[in-house]
Amino acid sequence: MLIMNWNETYEYYEKLNVKQAYYLSMEFLQGRALLNAVGNLELSGAYTEALKKLGHNLEDVATQEPDAALGNGGLGRLASCFLDSLATQNYPAWGYGLRYKYGLFKQHITKDGQEEVAENWLEMGNPWEIPRNDVSYPVKFYGKVVSGPDGNKQWIGGENVMAVAYDVPIPGYKTKTTVNLRLWSTKVAPEEFDLHAFNTGDHAKAYAAIKNAEKICYILYPGDESVEGKSLRLKQQYTLCSASLQDIIASFERRSREPVKWEEFPEKVAVQMNDTHPTLCIPELIRILLDAKGLSWKEAWDITRRTVAYTNHTVLPEALEKWSLQLIQELLPRHVEIIKLIDEELIHTIIAEYGTEDLDLLVQKLREMRILDNIELPDSVLEILSKSEESSAVDHIEEVDKEAKATDEEAQSEGLDTEKKKEVTFEPDPKLPKMVRMANLCVAGGHAVNGVAEIHSEIVKNEVFNDFYKLWPEKFQNKTNGVTPRRWIRFCNPDLSKIITKWTGTEDWVKDTEILVTLGKFADNEDLQSEWREAKRRNKIKVASFLKEKTGYLVNPDAMFDVQVKRIHEYKRQLLNILGIVYRYKKMKEMSPDERKARFVPRVCIFGGKAFATYVQAKRIVKFITDVGATVNNDQEIGDLLKVVFVPDYNVSVAEVLIPGSELSQHIRFLIRSISYKNCFNCPIACRSLSYQKLCLSQHCRNGGEWNQQYEVCNERVHTNWNFRRC
Repeated sequence: MLIMNWNETYEYYEKLNVKQAYYLSMEFLQGRALLNAVGNLELSGAYTEALKKLGHNLEDVATQEPDAALGNGGLGRLASCFLDSLATQNYPAWGYGLRYKYGLFKQHITKDGQEEVAENWLEMGNPWEIPRNDVSYPVKFYGKVVSGPDGNKQWIGGENVMAVAYDVPIPGYKTKTTVNLRLWSTKVAPEEFDLHAFNTGDHAKAYAAIKNAEKICYILYPGDESVEGKSLRLKQQYTLCSASLQDIIASFERRSREPVKWEEFPEKVAVQMNDTHPTLCIPELIRILLDAKGLSWKEAWDITRRTVAYTNHTVLPEALEKWSLQLIQELLPRHVEIIKLIDEELIHTIIAEYGTEDLDLLVQKLREMRILDNIELPDSVLEILSKSEESSAVDHIEEVDKEAKATDEEAQSEGLDTEKKKEVTFEPDPKLPKMVRMANLCVAGGHAVNGVAEIHSEIVKNEVFNDFYKLWPEKFQNKTNGVTPRRWIRFCNPDLSKIITKWTGTEDWVKDTEILVTLGKFADNEDLQSEWREAKRRNKIKVASFLKEKTGYLVNPDAMFDVQVKRIHEYKRQLLNILGIVYRYKKMKEMSPDERKARFVPRVCIFGGKAFATYVQAKRIVKFITDVGATVNNDQEIGDLLKVVFVPDYNVSVAEVLIPGSELSQHIRFLIRSISYKNCFNCPIACRSLSYQKLCLSQHCRNGGEWNQQYEVCNERVHTNWNFRRC
């Protein structure tokens, strides 16, 4: 049924020649496919009965399927939820990713903390994929760029691999629409096998090309502490971009009538980059249009900017992806030439916007906005600056505002935060590395930028890319990150689903979540409350049974389940959470048994998530959590008042058990990132920057206080109506 619907979907969209969305992501955290497939096809009842006749239970059969090891965190789950929603809402769309042989890793918890072993999800094969050996594309690395007699550039030599397609059907709910997730695996052509070396006994040399190609798709996020690791990650990203774009262009050409009208490409194709991992889509699309299709730079640049869009996932400046220019130059020499041209286009746009009269301002904008970081200006820009009356010494401009510096020092001695003016120069600093800022390339090379929540998108506009927002406000928008109610309520929480259907009077809420608003009028209904509590308790009993099976710990299902499950990282603040638990435990130990029972609600604190294999501090946090659990859980004096459990190998299937039984879901990141950020005087948390502080104080002081620009404070410090979402 899936394959029939799949074929019909794309025959229909090919016939209509509609615009198609292509979603590129390094991760797709799919989870198991069986229950999702039979549920979306409305076959759950029939499938359950058929299995019973064979002596099997659907739930037991479903647990035999391993999770697809194609993702790790929220980025991958967002991608998978999008594919489900695209299919359910009948959008013509494809997903593109990599087919990782070993995924990230399988996590074991030992007395030493986290232990990583290779994931074996493909050991028995994957029944949900269709190998497409007829669909493959060449992907090139290294080599050199040469100019032809007509001036066109060609990238020759180097290392060649083949990207081979594997297709996975993604069904929509109550619709025949079934979209495609195309995953790329890598290999080399048979002629790359060195038969002579093999026959002479040099087997390592004979297999070298094969292993170099295959390892590209071995591991999700290989360790990048070494140059080899960084190179492998960049190879992964380029493989995804190059193979996907070649496939997209082949589809466009197939659907087009001769001659192909490339100016119509953005009207038929939308390429969405999930975070900065697929950034190389931008120079790769330009390279194909320039070198393979013969378009001019102006045409290729215009088509690319109208085709590509970017989803931002982080507001932390240091987490925005950067790559060494030297590494990209070595691996992708043609793309460096194109990136330099894009950077030059961007610089000219900045100069056109801000002029050359105020060099301090111009240097500031270039430092923040350029794609190439700490790299000399192009000749065309130096020529413009040399003609300016203000730029007679462009190569050696350095200015330090001593008065401002003295003011800063004085203000700091008084406990006030200030923004320092730094030395400015157009020359690169030889002590600093030359880098390519991928996020800046995404913003400059695409037509749209979105965050994944309203407050996130506001921070993106007002902080992370504020200079770009001032330049191109029309590019910035919001797409709130949602999750599919099919998998996350309808299928993994059937008890709650039945209650919702009963009280809303329809099952249409599974596709139209606006219907859930109708539950509000029954909020005080005791029957609904009783049913809701009973459904929650049944889910908690399942969680307790699951924890016993996975960890050996017995927990009380009548205790409050306090859950924090996500990738282990310092900024996600699992350490803050466990330190809070240690503090709670310490206070409990200081009290008498009667005081403890009167003061504390019984609580089970559940953690889950993987720490990156080379992230030492995150792995220490995992060990700390498990050590605290070993102490607290064996303290008979505390008993069921407090338990701490770390669930190993957290994935979608584990989440489908834990989330229906959770009562407190901990999302505690980004509250106060650093003491260096400005503090609103009466705001209970720190604003992330001076601009947000001003926004809080100027817009939300309600007692007549006035903003004092000189001291950057509000004269009236008694504020009663803070807008916490702004802080």
